[in-house]
Amino acid sequence: MKVKSLVVGPIQACCYVISFENNEALVIDPGGDGDVIVDYLKKNKLKPKYLVNTHGHIDHIGANHEIKKAFPDIQICIHQADADMLTSSDRNLSTELGFEFSSPEHDRLLEENDVLAVGKRKFNVLHVPGHTRGGICLLSEPSSKKELPVIFTGDTLFAMGIGRSDFPGGSHEQLISGIKNKILTLPEETVVYSGHGPATTVGVEKAGNPWLK
Repeated sequence: MKVKSLVVGPIQACCYVISFENNEALVIDPGGDGDVIVDYLKKNKLKPKYLVNTHGHIDHIGANHEIKKAFPDIQICIHQADADMLTSSDRNLSTELGFEFSSPEHDRLLEENDVLAVGKRKFNVLHVPGHTRGGICLLSEPSSKKELPVIFTGDTLFAMGIGRSDFPGGSHEQLISGIKNKILTLPEETVVYSGHGPATTVGVEKAGNPWLK
């Protein structure tokens, strides 16, 4: 499994392209710069199966159009509680940035414990509201002893930080509870790929994240 991080859009969000030996790929949070993401996919001859938005804010859905146009068979996936954010400029916060943005609608609604199979790995959906009502993380267990478990946390958990909870639909209490009960309970070596900033691990965040004390 290869994880490529592309920092995209004006808010510098992390878009992840996860690919496998059979060229199947998973795209997580294409928040902007769709041409850059599409170019990477095409140059590497990847076949993206799913496009997952960990939540519905503009900086995580901004390139949905370009990717869906380039790869019509890709399935746009989002939690059911955030699905209307794809097409509502007020709810996806693009209006606050001075423009109106609408993504294509979802192809698949996600819920807790759903599984997305890509390549040789399965990605389990964890519903962790708090940043938004439908915020999710994607957890993938290793397929061999040489690999580490990984989790893609969107704007739920960052390296030494957590997501904002003051947007509509946010809840600080839900956010902290979800992080502690669903993320910090994972093996400490689990690699955490966040929606903004560098990667970290569960162990590092459990030991030092000041928001989780």
